[in-house]
Amino acid sequence: MKFHFNSSDTKDALGAKDVFVKKYGQNNVDKADIIIPIGGDGFLLRNLHKYNELNKPFFGINYGSIGFLMNPQTDQNLEKIIKASQVTILNPLQMQAFDKKNKSFASIAYNEVSLMRQTHQAAKINIKINDIERMKKLICDGVLVSTAAGSTAYNLSAHGSIMPLDSNLLALTPISAFRPRRWRGALLKQQTKIELSVIDFKDRPASVTADNSEFRNIQAVVIKSSKKNFCKILFNSNYSMEERILKEQFYS
Repeated sequence: MKFHFNSSDTKDALGAKDVFVKKYGQNNVDKADIIIPIGGDGFLLRNLHKYNELNKPFFGINYGSIGFLMNPQTDQNLEKIIKASQVTILNPLQMQAFDKKNKSFASIAYNEVSLMRQTHQAAKINIKINDIERMKKLICDGVLVSTAAGSTAYNLSAHGSIMPLDSNLLALTPISAFRPRRWRGALLKQQTKIELSVIDFKDRPASVTADNSEFRNIQAVVIKSSKKNFCKILFNSNYSMEERILKEQFYS
């Protein structure tokens, strides 16, 4: 089994990479069987964006602060753990955005796409689901669309629902909603087309972020799940993702 180790620039992650390379060797990423990011969830995301076209599985090892999508640190044989690992497919969101000059931008997101106010004024957002208007005007700091993989990240901080990775759902979650104040968002089928239009976008500018790619002065965003650019994530069978999701939901 050929590994490609890649680490964040923290002291602990760099030290762990040196240990793994000495023990298992280092292969060029295009020749490796498994890509092993060493760091936190954010570092794993950067690797997914960078290497998704290689169609290779990822086995992340947590040397970050959260590491919800990472595997725990271990001294056990890495080949044995990976051979017994559970495989999860991550389908990203495909986003197309249009700015105030009608210029188009496209990006993918494995965690979430978030549309946010750009100034001190609240954003006013119109929401269409599969071409049908479902909310005429949401007044808020912003709104996000999250994949199941991203549901424990920004989505959870915005009081959105946690979703199992195999749920085939998307979370549409408001960020600090002012009107309607009691709206908590919606869970949608993965195939759903979501359109977010910024009302008064010239006077109330908004920006959109797809994972770590940001575009400003946006008037409209179209979001839907994509079967392209999917990634295979491996999880240690002794630390199932199902158990981690359950623990997160009952964490106090």
